[in-house]
Amino acid sequence: MPLTIEHIASREAVIGIIGLGYIGLPLAMVFCEAGFTVIGFDIDAAKVDLIAKRTSYIRHIGTERIAAAVASGRFSATGDFSQARRCDAIIICVPTPLDEHLQPDLAFIVSTVEAIAGFVEQGAMVVLESTTWPGTTVEVVKPILEAQGRSLTAGETFHLAFSPEREDPGNAKFSTKTIPKLVGGYDQRSTDLAMALYGAAIDTVIAVSSTQVAEMAKLFENIFRSVNIALVNEMKMILDRMGIDVWEVIRAASSKPFGFMPFYPGPGLGGHCIPLDPFYFSWKAKEFGVITRFIELAGEINRSMPVFVVSKVQDCLNHYGKALKNSRILILGIAYKANIDDMRESPSLKLMELLEDKGAKVSFNDPHVPVIPRTRAHSLFAGRASVPLSSAFDCFLLATAHREYQAESVLAHRVPVVDTRNVLPRTAAVFPA
Repeated sequence: MPLTIEHIASREAVIGIIGLGYIGLPLAMVFCEAGFTVIGFDIDAAKVDLIAKRTSYIRHIGTERIAAAVASGRFSATGDFSQARRCDAIIICVPTPLDEHLQPDLAFIVSTVEAIAGFVEQGAMVVLESTTWPGTTVEVVKPILEAQGRSLTAGETFHLAFSPEREDPGNAKFSTKTIPKLVGGYDQRSTDLAMALYGAAIDTVIAVSSTQVAEMAKLFENIFRSVNIALVNEMKMILDRMGIDVWEVIRAASSKPFGFMPFYPGPGLGGHCIPLDPFYFSWKAKEFGVITRFIELAGEINRSMPVFVVSKVQDCLNHYGKALKNSRILILGIAYKANIDDMRESPSLKLMELLEDKGAKVSFNDPHVPVIPRTRAHSLFAGRASVPLSSAFDCFLLATAHREYQAESVLAHRVPVVDTRNVLPRTAAVFPA
């Protein structure tokens, strides 16, 4: 039957979520826990199999939540995209990487929409959540559905919207259910239905005037962060030469109760959003003859940070009369963010690559990532296992501020530490980077 607000309110609507990763899986849980029947779709057969076994593969999404959802009979997973015909609403949560030239790669969006186009029923809704350039929903998704679907016309025989994902893995204060959700529809009816759909499971839903505004809002959020992180990273490199502690400067500036928002330096950007999203906007801006110099400069600074960190490792070793070549380096934290197991775009992988290129012998420790999974850019490291902290190393490189890396446990091994996260007290054996 066609999707209606009444259909949503009664929880009769069946929701399909395509892409069961860090965005799709928690979203599926929230809808299922709100009383909806949810069908998850993923091309990764291992994920589908684990869900059938009632097991989570994402650390902060507990196995007990998956087990309860499957046991309720309201959640299942499949790799068979023909099952999309059972769905009244289909939400697309697939990756949007950059190619080797920092150009948007919409291959996952395109292949997904092509896979479901022939199975989208008239009256159904399709929502894109994948971060992308403004215009993608109307310029890419809509034409594929209308060309390959069964007499589908957006705004007439099916509904279309964009709602940007806003996940923050490991954030104890905010969850999928409590993070405000933006919704922009192709037309007013699409907006109204998308508002009702998300509003049935998420605490706060905010309508905007178009899919393009919703798409751009997501990019702007992450461009804002990227530019400010680049500013503080540049400050760190300059103040290091001046002999001024950037962390003390940030604390001092943060005492101003207005007009200042603290951002913090690090070894490079990680996660799927901030390293990638600004370039989606830069690419689209060129279509209008505009060069986004500010955004692209921020990207260059942030991408340069691993090189700066490697230079600090060299300085640390030189202090002890050792060369980087053949030195044994242990990277503390391979995940991109503290206290999670997410490896996407982790700067630790780039650090490992740069150090090994210079002849260092590199291992890693991460209590949240026992084995490095296969990644697009660093598949060579797949399968490497976490090793314990020990005195067998010449230098520790603290790259991720996991709660396990307390001063007592790190400094007990009497190994000098290059600290990129300001985790440890400043001693003779701790080198800020």
